[in-house]
Order: sequence, then structure tokens, then C-alpha cells
Amino acid sequence: MKLGGTLSFFFWHLVLLFARPYVTDAAGGRWQLLQRNIGIAAMHMQLLNNDRVVIFDRTDFGRSNLSLPNGKCRNDPDETAVKIDCTAHSVEYDVASNSFRALFVQTDVWCSSGSVVPDGRLIQTGGFNDGERKVRIFKPCSGCDWEEIGDGLAARRWYATNHILPDGRQIVIGGRRQFNYEFYPKTSSSSNTYSLPFLAQTNDANIENNLNKIVKTYPAIPGGDPRCYPSTGSAVLLPLKNLQAQFVEAEVLVCGGAPKGSYSQAAKGKFIGALNTCARIKITDKDPQWVMETMPRARVMGDMILLPNGNVLIINGAAAGTAGWEYGRNPVLNPVIYRPNSKLGSRFELENPTTIPRMYHSTAILLRDGRVLVGGSNPHIGYEFNNVLFPTELRLEAFYPSYLDTEFSNLRPQILSPASQAKLNHGQKLRVRFSVAGKLAQNLVSVTMVAPSFTTHSFSMNHRLLLLSAAKVTSLGNSRYEVQVTTPGSAYLAPSGYYLFFVVHQDIPSQGIWVQL
Repeated sequence: MKLGGTLSFFFWHLVLLFARPYVTDAAGGRWQLLQRNIGIAAMHMQLLNNDRVVIFDRTDFGRSNLSLPNGKCRNDPDETAVKIDCTAHSVEYDVASNSFRALFVQTDVWCSSGSVVPDGRLIQTGGFNDGERKVRIFKPCSGCDWEEIGDGLAARRWYATNHILPDGRQIVIGGRRQFNYEFYPKTSSSSNTYSLPFLAQTNDANIENNLNKIVKTYPAIPGGDPRCYPSTGSAVLLPLKNLQAQFVEAEVLVCGGAPKGSYSQAAKGKFIGALNTCARIKITDKDPQWVMETMPRARVMGDMILLPNGNVLIINGAAAGTAGWEYGRNPVLNPVIYRPNSKLGSRFELENPTTIPRMYHSTAILLRDGRVLVGGSNPHIGYEFNNVLFPTELRLEAFYPSYLDTEFSNLRPQILSPASQAKLNHGQKLRVRFSVAGKLAQNLVSVTMVAPSFTTHSFSMNHRLLLLSAAKVTSLGNSRYEVQVTTPGSAYLAPSGYYLFFVVHQDIPSQGIWVQL
């Protein structure tokens, strides 16, 4: 949906103001508007184990559309936009009640990173300006708010990446002009930064930190085009299988991006078409090679989300230009499903389109019920709602993959045990009980665990799906069944923490439960 001029902008906002939440249907999934205005742009999102989503943008966008409660204001003399700001730049979205509340964040969280640690807390690091070395904690508890821990980082971290480690610590990698990494929390033996020459070697001078080259032990993606910011593609670790094997294979899928030179051309007003290819590589092979595939639509600034059945959802983004202020054009409204186990050449399925452009600074995450929460889009330095091509987007919507269609109700499993919030051990044999109303295809039952992602800037940190090793399904009568599975054997495959746990039947997932590994 392009908004051309002030009259068109106000017309559409009046339509939305008085309309009920829309639901659009088609064979390839459907969309529902959840909130017309959450007050902020959903630049960063993380689902927590209480089924609430922490969302935030940046403090230097200016005043948001959501006031802080009880007359509270943020007083920050170092702020570059509004030094005394009584509006929120973070919210907590309650999935069950479809409601949200304002949160208070003190320093600038723009383009920051984070991970959920084993006890369920979100540890969020870095940002911009006075937030660049800050560490913030958000606990999944009723009425909780952000806690900030001074300069908890050894270096400035803006556009960094976090990843949870087998021992529960986070590794914090890079950031703009930071060619090093560090760990959090700090210990006496890991209090400083560690040089990572790869980041310096792959820096493209004067074109941001493009990271265009590949580690020496891997071949370059054919074509030589960049796929990292600002030519932003997306990437995902494909489902991990055969977890009890001595050697577990791992594959990575990289999709979209922008041709070399697109960023410089966009700065001159010329918007080059995005890449329409994906590259897939088995990184555990002795001689790994990229396999190229063609998407139904070219896409830059897309997000890639692992669905409970092991498929990948490619969503959001533009068909031309790059990431960066005002540099994207031609929004891609249709998501795409990628089926990793299908034959090469038949893996993509085009889905039903949204009506909301999701450009630079958009996000998407998987929810426990199998929907995908979608928000954000603000390609401007501040909040801009009038006389711009793509206004700052405050709406929150959900994409329903076709596995949620009512026609599959008889095939959809319902987990009976274990109970949600169950505590599991690595390598544990677990009896999973579930029901299916219709006829069960025993050879098409699987059990998956999904680590929820910290998503920002087309990248889903810590996101992984594990296909649990399963024995034969046993009938218990009355449409009830049991299958014995084995949880991942080590924290190297599945770091300790909270996971979404699903039973999948004929590609139709149950509603998930939470388990703590």
C-alpha cells in the first residue's frame, strides 16, 4: 500500500480508525490486524516464556505515540533528540489478551542486540550514543520493567550480534567499527575484548560494514553480490536432525540481498532491483558447496523465521534499493514458504499478501500458537507520518500460515503431556502424549523444539529448530497417542533455556508448550 500525499494518508487512516481488525484469506495463509497503533515502531522483538513479547525501537526517534504511565518522564542530558521525553520507546505485548503496556528504557537501544539466558531473562546489550556500552535486563514477570546495568560492555556495540553459548554466557560480536568480540556476563578471565581480524578484513570502506566476503574455509556465494547490511539479505540455520548421531549435519540458507553497488546508487536516487536468489550450504561437509535457488520474488530486508514444522517463512522487505534511510522501494507484500525437504526447484510457495509495507526496521517472530507476529517499518530518522512514501508504521499484525486453517483441525495434534513449563534434561527420554481427532498417519508424526529469536534488522539471533529423535507412535485409545522422544544430548546442540515444543502431524503443528531444557 503506497500512500501518495496528505489526503490519501488521512483517508486511509480514517478507514482504519473506524474499521474492525481485518482478516484476509487465501490458500496461502491469511493475515489479521492485531493493533492499529502500539505507539512505537517494532524495530526489535523477543518472545519470552510468559507469552509476552518485548518490543522496542530507539530513544532518538523523538517523541513516540505512547505516553509513559503515571506522568513518568525520561531525563537524559546526553540524548540527541528530546532530552526530557515523557513517551515510551518500548512496550510489552501480551499475546493472550492482545494488549500492550508501555515500558521505560533509559538509554538509546537503537540497533542493539540480545539473547535470552537459561533462566528466561532477556539480556539486551549495546545501542547508540549513551546506550552503546549498556546492558539491560528484562525479566518475564508481571508488571516488570527494564533494569539497566551501567557500562557493562568493554566496547561500543552498535549493530552487534549476540549468541547464547553452551555454558549460558553470551558472545557479543562486532558492531559498527568494532572488529572484536567479548562475553557477558564478565568474569576475571573474560573481562576484555578479543580481536577478530575477519571483521576488519571484510570491512567495505565508506559503504558501512558490509561483511561481503566469506570465511576462508568456505567458498564465496556464486555471483559475488553482497547480502549483509546495507544490501540486507537474511539467513537461517535449517532444522537440525539426527541429534543422537555422532556427527550432526548443519545447513545454512541465505536469501535475498541487493546487487553490488546498490547502496551507492540508492544514495543517488537510483534503486536497483533486489536479488531473487537463495544460497544453501551444508557447513559441516568436508568440501562444502553452495547450491543456488530462485525465489518467486526478489527481496532485500526480508526476515526468515523457522516454523514449527521445519519450513521457513520469508517475509517483509522490498524489491528494490537497500537498507538505510529512505533507500528501499517497491515493498514485497507476499510472504514465501520454503520447504527444505522438497525437491530442488519445488521448494518455494508464494503466500497471501499483506496490505502493509514492511520496509527498513521491520520485524517478525514466531509465537507459541504457530502464528507469526509482524511489526515495524520506519525508514526515517524520526517518526514520520505525513507526506512520505512509507510512513512510520505503528500497526501490529499476525500472519497465519496455512497449517492454521480450519480444514486441518482434524489433523492438528493437541499435546496432553508434558505440561507447559516442564523442566527437561539433555539426553532425556521423554514420553509425549497427544490427541488427534482425525485419522493418524503414524509415520508422519514428529516432535520439534524451537528456540525463540531476538529479531532485528532482518536477523533472528539464537533462532534454531531441533527435530527430536522419536520412536514408534503408540495408540492409547480414544484418539490419544504416545511417542517417546529423546531430547538433544548436549548444550552444544541446544543451549540450556526455554524452548517452544511442538508435535507435528502431516506438517500440521500442535499449539506449542514451553519447556525449559
